This record gives sequence, C-alpha cells and structure tokens, in this order.
Amino acid sequence: MTALQRILHVDDEPDIREVAVMTLEAIGGFTVLGCASGNEALEKAEEFAPELIILDMMMPGLDGLATMLELRKIPALTSVPIIFMTAKVQVHEVDEYIQKGAAGVVTKPFDPMTLSDQVSAIWNAEKAKAS
Repeated sequence: MTALQRILHVDDEPDIREVAVMTLEAIGGFTVLGCASGNEALEKAEEFAPELIILDMMMPGLDGLATMLELRKIPALTSVPIIFMTAKVQVHEVDEYIQKGAAGVVTKPFDPMTLSDQVSAIWNAEKAKAS
C-alpha cells in the first residue's frame, strides 16, 4: 500500500486552514494545498492531483457537499477519498455524509496533534476497501 502524500484541504476560515495545513505538513509529513473556498478547490484540484481531499462542511457559496459533487465530475478525481471536517457530527449527520460518498468525518474543533493520525486512518481504511 502506498503512503498518503498529497492532500487538498478546503476551509473558508483562514485560522483553521492555516493550523490544519501546518499540522498535516509538520506532523504528518504530507504535501498540502490549502484552498479558501469550494470554487478555489475546483480551480486548483486537478492540477494539484490530491490523493485525499478534506472539505469543510459549512462554507459560503459551495458548501462541502456541493464541492464534493463538483469535484466528482472531474475524471481524475472521481475516486479520490474525501473527508468532511465539521462541527455538525450528530450520528444522523455523519451517516448522511458517509451515504453521500464521504470516506470519513473529522470533528471540529480538531486536535492538531492527532489530525494526521485521523486522516491516515481514514485513508488506510479506504485503501483497504479498494484492494
């Protein structure tokens, strides 16, 4: 199984985006591209070629679900696992995200010290399902 290297992280909150990108790069050793909106992610995702995408659920304009649906229309990204990062984590909400195609959900506020492990665990579970 190849190790996860490239992550696209999308969050409209600059502070959250900065902490997540810094944490994933420094602790996880990943290459991370941070985007401030769903539209920015759609512009940059294909060229960046992420192996995993993390989407904030609540964003102005395109929210996480709408962004995921648009990203899935890009042939190179149809099978890239997507994780939602959200404070809305009641059981029925998480079930809905999974049913709509999310690989997993990371709760906000997230713990910077465990974020890389959470992301890697979801990535590994997806790769195990695919093989």
